[in-house]
Amino acid sequence: MRQLLALALLFPAACSGDDEPSGPGGVTQSEAAALNDAAAMLDANSVDGNVLTPQQKEP
Repeated sequence: MRQLLALALLFPAACSGDDEPSGPGGVTQSEAAALNDAAAMLDANSVDGNVLTPQQKEP
């Protein structure tokens, strides 16, 4: 669900042709901002791997 939301945020930026590609990889400033927002959203919802406990398998 969260990935779908992140993609929904990227589509309007991909469709706008207002600003010139000037970011890394030829993305526009608005696309780069949308990617940064999506990455921040994913980071905010992530879990530290050290918090998780290993699950034991049943025989």
